[in-house]
Amino acid sequence: MTSALEIIVKGIVQGVGFRPFVYRCAKKHLVSGWVYNDIEGVFIHAEAQEDLLNAFVDEISNNAPSAAKISEISLNEVPLQHPEGFEIRFSGEKETDKTTFVSPDLAICDDCLRELFEKDNPRYLYPFINCTNCGPRYTIIRDLPYDRKNTSMSAFEMCDFCRSEYDDPQNRRFHAQPNACDACGPHLMVFEKDDSSLQKCIYKEELFGNDAACISHAVSHLMAGEVIAIKGLGGFHLACDATNEKAIAHLRAHKHRDNKAFAVMVSSVEDIEPYCFVSKEERALLCSTERPIVLLKKKPDVDFASGLADKLPELGVMLAYTPLQHLVFHELKSKGSDIPFLVMTSANIHDEPIVIDDWDALERFGFWVSCILGNNRAILNRFDDSVVRVLSWGEDEQDSAVQMIRRARGYAPRPLLLPSSVCHENQKVLFAAGPEQKNTFCIARGNEAFVSQHIGDLENASAFDAWLEAKSHIGHLFNLKPDVVALDMHPEYLSSKWAKEQTDMRKRIEIQHHHAHIVSVMAEHNLNEPVCGIAFDGTGYGTDEKIWGGEVLLALPRDFERFANFAYIPMPGGAACIKNPMRMAYGALWAYELLDHPFAKSFLKRMGETAAICEQMTEKGINCPMTSSVGRLFDAASALLGICTNPTYEGEGAVLLEAAVSEGFDEIEDEARYAVAITKNTATKDSTAQDTGVLLLDAQPTFKAMLDDMQNGVDVGVIARRFHDAIIGCVIDMASIVRELYGISIVALGGGVFMNRYLVEHLSDKLRTAGFTVALNKDLPPNDGCISYGQAVVALAKTKQA
Repeated sequence: MTSALEIIVKGIVQGVGFRPFVYRCAKKHLVSGWVYNDIEGVFIHAEAQEDLLNAFVDEISNNAPSAAKISEISLNEVPLQHPEGFEIRFSGEKETDKTTFVSPDLAICDDCLRELFEKDNPRYLYPFINCTNCGPRYTIIRDLPYDRKNTSMSAFEMCDFCRSEYDDPQNRRFHAQPNACDACGPHLMVFEKDDSSLQKCIYKEELFGNDAACISHAVSHLMAGEVIAIKGLGGFHLACDATNEKAIAHLRAHKHRDNKAFAVMVSSVEDIEPYCFVSKEERALLCSTERPIVLLKKKPDVDFASGLADKLPELGVMLAYTPLQHLVFHELKSKGSDIPFLVMTSANIHDEPIVIDDWDALERFGFWVSCILGNNRAILNRFDDSVVRVLSWGEDEQDSAVQMIRRARGYAPRPLLLPSSVCHENQKVLFAAGPEQKNTFCIARGNEAFVSQHIGDLENASAFDAWLEAKSHIGHLFNLKPDVVALDMHPEYLSSKWAKEQTDMRKRIEIQHHHAHIVSVMAEHNLNEPVCGIAFDGTGYGTDEKIWGGEVLLALPRDFERFANFAYIPMPGGAACIKNPMRMAYGALWAYELLDHPFAKSFLKRMGETAAICEQMTEKGINCPMTSSVGRLFDAASALLGICTNPTYEGEGAVLLEAAVSEGFDEIEDEARYAVAITKNTATKDSTAQDTGVLLLDAQPTFKAMLDDMQNGVDVGVIARRFHDAIIGCVIDMASIVRELYGISIVALGGGVFMNRYLVEHLSDKLRTAGFTVALNKDLPPNDGCISYGQAVVALAKTKQA
């Protein structure tokens, strides 16, 4: 019997070849009807014999294009309309122009990669091969709808061959907007120093249009141990031989990146397996359409080049994801090179946005790179590479999680769902400005939140310009005019200053930083009941106008109470403590009354005159803000142990402290000395539940035990592990007290401190063993990259109940 179904497919199903996929499925299963893009997703009217209709629905559900992400399929029986054949309709597109989701950029698919190296294929060795399943998307779009005329491909008119593919629903290049070939599409261009006397790269006009020659020139420079710039999807990369220490040192010196690890790119997973461990989950991430940088554990018996990722147990690795990158590796192999992998790092100078324009690249890098491999396809939206890692704390599948470190290419601007509890009929468009560091912004509309790509640290002027640029672009694309603006409480954050200057007081809502951290975790798990929120990070403005960062919150989406916090310690010199953690160590020793400890005395001698300056500041309260930050405790511990006293990037002290952890040592003595004391807090008549915790957490015993062990010559790795375990024990104690007092058994972990693999894996294991439900960020990083999403959810909750 013939039946008819109305099928609505929701999720990431537009701009990823879903309609032609449905068309081919319909032809295969003898289904008649039509498919088109609708405001809610993809709408399908399907008529066929019942068994064929069921097979059609099963195939749509189970074999969708790899870039598609189906969140929901609804089926409704409808009257028969007896259409002839099956067609792709476009009638619904006008009303979806400003609501249709734009796919993130996609790594080259297997079909295109195969065709790239087929000698009889029209696109043999063509660096811009793509189809509906892969290639640039968001980085080339200027306006909606997502048509070629609204992208940077508008400069290239398709030839008859490409047009025939574009118009054929049976072809996988049907409506692939970047579709092109060697005859009609973009081409590579080279700026090069081909003479040692040249001070700057010059444009090689004679090579334009000869893509193979351009690649050959660039690869020759790589093989010569030189640094080059290569244009990618979301911006330029700076690249060199990852085994060449001289090249790495040259890159570091000119990029102004002293110690922070570089990521590497490989042609295949097999190329990195001799050097790093690769689990099944990590392999899947490396090979996914998103192609993020995956942090892999180094193999202990492998020596890496000095300067690549020194002192760290992990190496950031990504697979080649553009045709050009694959062609570079192919050319290396063809020339007989034994280079196993390349450094591939964002082309920028320290803390600036990634460079996207060829002539800008020439001005910025042309004096110190040997070659710039660009092209004449413009990048309209800058995107860094995304970074992830796989956490694991047991043998079972549920004992692991993917942790986002930086969300950008491949993931953004894919929307996140908003919790149903904060959405309502009269909900207005909301803009969340985000934090100062690791900034993202967020636009909430309906039940979706569009979190931007990673922008960076806004105190850098060019990064703030990039923030304004990205905000303007996404607002224009989706015709979003926010009615409400959410912002961080910190009065000096540039994003918050902008929000105050641009909006009426009645239209803005200030959100406490750590509440946003915890709510971002809650929202990702659709949690509406109270949670025990552990918010540990470096800096956040508190409701008492002090610097928070070691908070235990009883949190709901709309509100929170400060149940406990680490006792305040001074920061002599304020922000100077972050760049000189020995100052932070002094503040801790002063607060914990440990300055007279024998090891502390020797530490103060190493500080020299800085110790006397810190004493003056601390005793007189001059430029000496107070902080409860656990991130600053990590800095202090790292400095005291001599691990990191002169950090060159934000968080380096904590990163190296974790890297120093030695597991498996025999216990020297009872580690109960390493503890965080819990005391009852004292309230004043002006105290509120939001600014004064019930309990205070005092790290004095842990710091005294550290000093004792240093004085007694205990291995630094053992002390580092004991410090971590003390923080873990503190969280377990807090969660247990909260559960006993309030019956709350869900623990949400948020904040940059939880970028620490050892901390998260051991803490998750112990909390789950103790019967707690542990919630971590999933699609967003635990660092400040999640703040804008948390701000949006808190603000929506407040406006709903206002």
